[in-house]
Amino acid sequence: MGNGILLVDDAKFMRMMLKDILVKNDYEIVGEASNGREAIEKYTEHQPDLVLMDITMPELDGITSLKEIKKIDPQAKIIICSAMGQQPMVVDAIQAGAIDFIVKPFQADRVLEAIKKTLG
Repeated sequence: MGNGILLVDDAKFMRMMLKDILVKNDYEIVGEASNGREAIEKYTEHQPDLVLMDITMPELDGITSLKEIKKIDPQAKIIICSAMGQQPMVVDAIQAGAIDFIVKPFQADRVLEAIKKTLG
């Protein structure tokens, strides 16, 4: 494990839930961001191993920030988080370079499975 995981979600509650799942399973959280613009700054600053990013956020949405992060680092590993019924956006995200997606409400098993698969 290198630099850990960056959590990006405009809902603090969602970040707390994810953090709880991850920390219990020995993953390190290197930073948190509440919008896409912050996500790009934090990515540049921390160079995380993985980003868990919400699709719908103020200022800069997940897909736009995903594309920006991929420009900075084509190797960036990003898992997108979406609410039910956002399938078209998930498809866009995958095409833009997201590695996987997880659906809210989060199920710990699914979150961990996606992370294990991504980080190997």
